[in-house]
Amino acid sequence: MNIRPLHDRVLLKRLEESEDRIGSIVIPDTAKEKPQRAKVISVGDGVVLESGERVPLEVKPGDTVLLGKYSGAEAKVEGQEYVIVREDEILGVLTD
Repeated sequence: MNIRPLHDRVLLKRLEESEDRIGSIVIPDTAKEKPQRAKVISVGDGVVLESGERVPLEVKPGDTVLLGKYSGAEAKVEGQEYVIVREDEILGVLTD
């Protein structure tokens, strides 16, 4: 099943962070923060201005982005967890 976000929304999959250790203490999953890095899976067609012109989104599938810890709406489809956000909720695109 494919998901196609509408308008200025972006479908993201959070990237797992490395396991945190403080000395020999392992931090349990319930105490970990949500990852802030995510991979763009798909994007909407863009926002429609009042003039009727459609402005395409700046991010594209495959980009790695940075988002706020509590941004977007969580969605679970066929066992996979995704986040759907508006493009303006994305803080930046990570480059090599």
